[in-house]
This record gives sequence, structure tokens and C-alpha cells, in this order.
Amino acid sequence: MLLFSRTDRDRPRESAPSPLRRRGGLICALDVGTTKVACFIARAGEEDRTLRVLGIGHHRSMGVRGGRVANLDEVEAAIRTAVDSAEEMAEERIDGVVVAVSGGAPESQRIDVEMMVAGHEIRDADVRRILACGRQQPSDPDRELLHCIPVGYTIDGTDGVLDPRGMYGERLGARMHLVSAAAGPLRNLSTVIERCHLDVDSRVAAPYAAGLASLVEDERELGATVIDMGGGTTSVGVFLGGHVIHVGVIPIGGGHITNDIAQGLSTPLANAERLKTMYGSTLASPADTRETLKVPLVGEDEEQPSLDIPRSYLVQIIRPRVEETLELVRAHLEAAGVDRVAGRRAVLTGGASQLPGVRELAEQILDKQVRPGRPLRLRGLAEGVAGPAFATCAGLLRHAVQDHVERPMLADPPRPGGLFGPVERIGRWLKENF
Repeated sequence: MLLFSRTDRDRPRESAPSPLRRRGGLICALDVGTTKVACFIARAGEEDRTLRVLGIGHHRSMGVRGGRVANLDEVEAAIRTAVDSAEEMAEERIDGVVVAVSGGAPESQRIDVEMMVAGHEIRDADVRRILACGRQQPSDPDRELLHCIPVGYTIDGTDGVLDPRGMYGERLGARMHLVSAAAGPLRNLSTVIERCHLDVDSRVAAPYAAGLASLVEDERELGATVIDMGGGTTSVGVFLGGHVIHVGVIPIGGGHITNDIAQGLSTPLANAERLKTMYGSTLASPADTRETLKVPLVGEDEEQPSLDIPRSYLVQIIRPRVEETLELVRAHLEAAGVDRVAGRRAVLTGGASQLPGVRELAEQILDKQVRPGRPLRLRGLAEGVAGPAFATCAGLLRHAVQDHVERPMLADPPRPGGLFGPVERIGRWLKENF
């Protein structure tokens, strides 16, 4: 069995053969959340793109607040522990990760781009050029672009074109979905990962990843809303026509429910989390008034008598916060104009979505058909990590093996000038156009 310690990770790495699928088809997904850090290592099939999970590691997250890095040392320690556990289980060494982004207030922007193609056959180079135009659109200098996703093409003003290559026309247009996030939180996240001596191969918006993992093909095509209820944030992703068309983040999560319980009952945070996990619910029942819970008080000795409360009182604390979260989700979708675009289907992921009664409450507030989401189409995934809490991490693996049309390669990497520089440029032009 291969073991990789902190010292092993400090050694120089060998160069990787590709940015997302490294040697032997290995992919590593890293989800740095407010309550946990999760790491999946998987191997992708060369032909059918099947994914088999080889290693799993997760650790309690420290130093993250609302999806943002708040303490570099604490986050670094949590990442190293989770990655080392996954490497030990997989008996593999990883050098780079695909990481989820929930901090930095991810935002969506939809733009239309058009360019002339002079009536010739549309080639790969034309598609790359129009995608490059979308990525070069002016934006806030304090934000960084995460995704540039083409959701449809037009030829001479006629829309509904899924793939324009091989077709003819005078004007090629593209409708694009741009996803950006604040630069500061992104750089902090990259910095702490680099301190673990890992490369950031790709950054993926958390709701986008959760949808890739938990939605079936028909839901992505016909329309569905993914609501990822994490510890510090609740992320929203809207899918339609096979693409994600909107993402957003609301700064409320399961940790706020824990804080409400701790403050309302004057109990330590650790005990509040235990009460939420074991007895929490958003639905009241007649038996709640008869069931009594023992609640230790903050600052009291263990020998002191604890407070006895009916379970119904715990439900009265939890339900308003969950209602507020779901009402903010509804308001966000309405403000973005996508509340009805993607139909009446919603999927709940994230650890906070596992509270009893959240599904029923979501159906009532959102006026949608709601189901719980969990990772799909992954082999070798242990039952303990196959629930909604790990959907985002699983979706990062799916993102790594899909066609990355949203990140086009504009050209070959620039090379030093010299005698053969112009010859190589002419050769590339001939190859693309003839």
C-alpha cells in the first residue's frame, strides 16, 4: 500500500500530461466547504468516459466562512488531511485538483456574440474564435470568469443550431452564459490549494457541479432547478436544453440553523449540531409535544442539570430559518427571470437538504415538484458518501470528463520566435482553413 505524508507532498512533482485528466486517466475533485472538505479520486475510461472512484477522503472544515477562506492555515490542514486520506485509499499520488467554487458570489450573465464567416463552411477555428469573443467581453476587473458556456448558435439570424460545424452561412452567432466570481476569494482558494503543493486544474461553480452529478439527462434537457443547501451557503443552478443557464448563491446555509439552535437554547454549538442532526425537522407532529430533549447549557458544568424542552420547540426554531432560505431562493429565481423558464422540477442537494421535511416545505414555497438529489453514474462510490452532501464533489468528476466547450483552446501555446516561427503559423493556418 502506498502512503503519502505531508513530507511526500513537499517533493517536486512530475509534469502532468493533460490539464484535467492526468496520468492514467486520474481525476481528483476537491470541495472546500464551510462544514467539510471532501476529496474524490477517480479514474476515467478512455472510450466510454465511465468514472470509477478509487479514493475518498473528507474532513471537518475549519477556517471557511460562507464559502470563503477565512484562515489559510486551518483550511490547508483540512485539505491535506482529506487529500492524504483519498490518496492512501486509492494508492495513487495526485498533483492537481478540480475545485468547486461557492464563495465570491458567483453571478450569471447572458450575452449574444456574432461574427462574419463570409459564406464558407464553418470550421472548428470559427467556433473557437466566436467563443473567444465571448470570453473577451468587458467585465468588472474585480471579478474573474469561471465559465463561458455556449447555450446555442445562430446562422444568418436563424437560431436553434446545436452544432454549426460543417454548415454554411454569412454570419455565425452564439448565445453564451458567462459565470464570474469575485477575484479575491478565488485567489485565496487557489493560494491555499497551492500551499498544499497541488495545481488547480479547473474551477467549477458549485451549483453547476451539483447539477452535473444529480440530474438525469431528461431533467437537464427539459429543465430543472438544483438547490444545493450547504453549510454556509445555498447555491442555485438552473438547467435547460442540456446546459446550465443560471447560477447564483445565497449566503445562508445549514450552519445558520445550528447557530439559531445554539442561541435559542443557550447550548454549545457542538450540541446544537447534534440536536439538529438527530432530532431536527421542519414538520411538526402531535408526538413532538410529548417527546422531551435534554439540552446542556453553555458554560455550565456537566454535573449541573440540563434543560428539558419538548421537541416541538426545536422544530419552531428550525422551520423559520429553512422557510427564509427557500423564500430567498424563490425571490432570487424570480429576480433573475428563470423561475418558470426551467419548468416545475427542482432537485435538492447538500447536507442541509437532508433535514426531514425540507422537501415538503420546498414544494410548498417554490411551487415545484421536488426530489432529493444524489450522485449518479459513478462506480465504486461508498454508501456513506453517496448522499446529497457529496453531490458537488461528485459533479466535479463529471465536469472533468465532459467536452469543455466552455473553455476553448484558442491556439497552440506561444513559442519563442525564430526562423521556423512564421512557417509554423502558416502551417496552422493552412491546416485550419483547407
